[in-house]
Amino acid sequence: MAITRPTALQIVEVAAELGMALSAEQAAGYLTLMQPNFDAYDIIDAMPDNVPAVKYPRTPGYRPGPDENTYGAWYYKSVVKGAARGKLAGKTVVLKDNVSLAGVPMMNGASTLEGFVPSVDATIVTRMLDAGATILGKATCEHFCLSGGSHTSDPAPVHNPHKPGYSAGGSSSGSAALVAAGEVDMAIGGDQGGSIRIPASYCGIYGMKPTHGLVPYTGVMPIETTIDHTGPMTANVKDNALLLEVLAGADGLDPRQYAPKKAPYTRALDRGVKGLKIGVLKEGFSTAGMQADVVDKVKAGAERFRELGATVEEISIPEHPLTAAVWQPIGLEGLTAQMMLGNGMGFNWKGLYDVSLIDAHSAWRERADDLSPTLKLSMIVGQYFLTHYRGRYYGKAQNIARRMKAAYDSAFASYDLLLMPTLPMKATPLPGSDAPLAEIVARAFEMIGTTSQFDVTGHPAMSIPCGLSEGLPIGLMLVAGDYGESTIYQAASAFESLGDWKTM
Repeated sequence: MAITRPTALQIVEVAAELGMALSAEQAAGYLTLMQPNFDAYDIIDAMPDNVPAVKYPRTPGYRPGPDENTYGAWYYKSVVKGAARGKLAGKTVVLKDNVSLAGVPMMNGASTLEGFVPSVDATIVTRMLDAGATILGKATCEHFCLSGGSHTSDPAPVHNPHKPGYSAGGSSSGSAALVAAGEVDMAIGGDQGGSIRIPASYCGIYGMKPTHGLVPYTGVMPIETTIDHTGPMTANVKDNALLLEVLAGADGLDPRQYAPKKAPYTRALDRGVKGLKIGVLKEGFSTAGMQADVVDKVKAGAERFRELGATVEEISIPEHPLTAAVWQPIGLEGLTAQMMLGNGMGFNWKGLYDVSLIDAHSAWRERADDLSPTLKLSMIVGQYFLTHYRGRYYGKAQNIARRMKAAYDSAFASYDLLLMPTLPMKATPLPGSDAPLAEIVARAFEMIGTTSQFDVTGHPAMSIPCGLSEGLPIGLMLVAGDYGESTIYQAASAFESLGDWKTM
């Protein structure tokens, strides 16, 4: 089918959008010269797309009712059985609802995308199925993943299994809740500002944000290429390491991947921590809103590592709070340009583009008032700086990010791991449906000052549960140098061996 050719009047209008003034006569002349260009588009339109084949049968599934969805954590249920044998044989997995599962609806927490059905499987989906996993469906996530709380998803919030009425954390809210509730063995989360580690901390599970580019993001709806991460969320360390073994490695389709170094992570689990040097990051305990019980539990966790034989010392990285500020131009201008104005994919990179997602997501412009308050706020800030400062602060922030990364790398020259609270607080009450804007925004962003740094630097970071207070979990974060996931698992496994974290 031939593409629709523009009229001369449309050429005048397009030129005006670009700041050019063309007369009708000039436009007609340009239009004649453009015909070979349009012919090329006809050729592309007639050719089949080049996307990976879908290997495993599935049905569209269904959206479960309240009787099957106690915490509001399920978006869609659809059983997809993988290979008969493999590392993940017998394991059940749920996908964050920004991960493409061909033939099963995906709305990424947003009503403006409701009805979209992907036609391809994400690379990580194929890898898990090839390894024998059984996928049980899609987990609720926050509105286009723009919240650290679990109150912004359409149509309803996700509740914390430890205390219903409290946040499960976001944006991988349903993933964390379903693992914590024991409804699945494993989950996939995504992390651009903390969205694996935040819900892992709130729900008391293990959440790993791998090194940037270690796990292919192909087939996962992007926010901003330089801070996009996807990774495993599990109820124990062994499952987390096992799942990362399956997920990690280059796929040739993701520009975020630059010679990723994968490892047999499960081999690190029984090594203990004797000989490891752990730096307790001073600045990690001074974020706004830091609660005393969080500090006490995490410092007690540090002492447990000392008792296990690690060298544990307090260190300072003054750049730590500044790195959280660097995240703002990258995250806000970047998401506005790529995820929203770029219709979910953006431009200027080689790899797999989901053209059906481009078509479906572009309709947000007709329903922009339906976007969540947290996304509106982020987009308005991003668009303001793109319009008035032409992207200079995005560019400057990316330049400064290299200096911030170097500061942490300098610490990793002397220490194997950094240790700090995952979040400054425990899970907070879910805002009511009539909550004021200030409360909605506060509950969404108040915690990212402790997590967003490592999305900027790309270092691997994992939240591990280290105790309960007032019936709510507290998370301890371990961070390593690039591709240091094995060291994190080594330490996390030793900590887990001390006993039930709920009694710590």
